[in-house]
Amino acid sequence: MDDNKLARINELYKKSQNGGLTGEEKQEQADLRSEYINAIRKNLRGTLNQISLLNPDGTVTELKKKDLQ
Repeated sequence: MDDNKLARINELYKKSQNGGLTGEEKQEQADLRSEYINAIRKNLRGTLNQISLLNPDGTVTELKKKDLQ
């Protein structure tokens, strides 16, 4: 996510605190926040995919995605 979008998120937040947003601005804020959260998740997933565990016996285990069922 580029700096212009982050600045716009902050600008819309400040405007919402001071005077309120129009319906169009609220939708833009929701879209930008969603894009920001997706970028954070993608970054975190990339970081977690690089982690390996060193077992006491000296072997290395890659982390796997956990099933939540």
